[in-house]
Amino acid sequence: MVTGILDGLRWLGLDWDEGPEKDGPHAPYFQSQRYERHRAAADRLLESGHAYRCYCTPDRLREERERAEQRGEAWQYDRACLKLSADDRRSREASGAPYAVRFLVREGHTSFIDAVHGRIEFDTAHVEDFVILRSDRHPTYHLSVVVDDVDMGITNVIRGDDHISNTPKHVLLFEALGAAVPSFAHVPLILGSDKKRLSKRHGATSVMEYARQGYLPDAMVNFLALLGWSPGDDRQVMTREELIAAFSLDGISGGNAVFDTDKLDWMNAQYVARMSVEELAAHARTVLEEAGLTGSPIVHDTLRFHRLLELLRPRVKRLGDFVEQGRPLLAPAVEYDPAAIEKNFSSGDMAEHLAALAQALERLSPFDESHVEAVVRGTATDRAIKAGPLIHAVRVALTGRTASPGLFEMMALLGRDETTARLRALLAFLAARS
Repeated sequence: MVTGILDGLRWLGLDWDEGPEKDGPHAPYFQSQRYERHRAAADRLLESGHAYRCYCTPDRLREERERAEQRGEAWQYDRACLKLSADDRRSREASGAPYAVRFLVREGHTSFIDAVHGRIEFDTAHVEDFVILRSDRHPTYHLSVVVDDVDMGITNVIRGDDHISNTPKHVLLFEALGAAVPSFAHVPLILGSDKKRLSKRHGATSVMEYARQGYLPDAMVNFLALLGWSPGDDRQVMTREELIAAFSLDGISGGNAVFDTDKLDWMNAQYVARMSVEELAAHARTVLEEAGLTGSPIVHDTLRFHRLLELLRPRVKRLGDFVEQGRPLLAPAVEYDPAAIEKNFSSGDMAEHLAALAQALERLSPFDESHVEAVVRGTATDRAIKAGPLIHAVRVALTGRTASPGLFEMMALLGRDETTARLRALLAFLAARS
């Protein structure tokens, strides 16, 4: 899990000054390696009277909670162990009875200024004496994060709205430990399109899954930055430098953000459209190689490969779309869609028109877009048919599909030999069917 998180940060281009794999003055950086620090803090809180030992068994706590639920009441710990006599406590300690350590919540109110929500105040009567050290001596989340924040000199805590209810406990712990309370900012949660908390059922389960799905890291950073935050104007596509310059906690909205995959696709398409063809070629070559589509001469001719990318670019949202869109032009053989064949060759005359066009194209020079278009339209005129049906038939011959990038651009890209070979291959296919 840690490796996946770090790989995701690296893919996004987000570096860190110190932490895992980058030792610094506050190491170690894994909570599991800091348990002794957490336990020492719990002991200090016991000694100062800010915490006490709780000998209550899980069965007793469960029974009390169930009784409260039967009465229709919300239950919180009743401080049974705080009320033990000195003799009772000494007896339990002498017997080695297992115990947890609970924080003694003071009476009154506690508050903090949230950079997003403003002043938030809690009546501590609604905060139970929470466990900070379990009976197995493992620290709880509340103790661990506060001790680590103190040790590491954390001044700003930015986390999800779901932690607002934890913050009064943490403020009380900071105070009890005699440490400065950091500034807090609770930001909106990210929800799926169904307005429920983002989870595996919404698609990708890790940041690296988005890399595998063909998203660009800059597009992903741009998209994520705008979830629950706005630069204060209508800008959508922003560079990292622009995001950094414009960012302020004041721009964070109070409501939850929706992870809209359609918006992410749009954002990624914007980055694909604006990328230099050289950079785009590097990304596209990788996905085409993974799909086994780098055997075509087009891929190994820089000029022709760049022309192909420019031809496909407007139809691409994710990098993987280069595979789907490029396959008809790069695969060694054309796969004909039966529906496309049926739609465009239900009449036997079209095969004759296609044969006439193939003969005309074999004599064509130069074989560029304008001359190709002239020959296709001229053939249609000579044979007393509309140009549209002939163009559609040629499209099927070249790609096997009814939809593709511009036909004349594709023909010029493939070249005379490959174009006429594909026309004749379709004619052979049609002849074999008849």
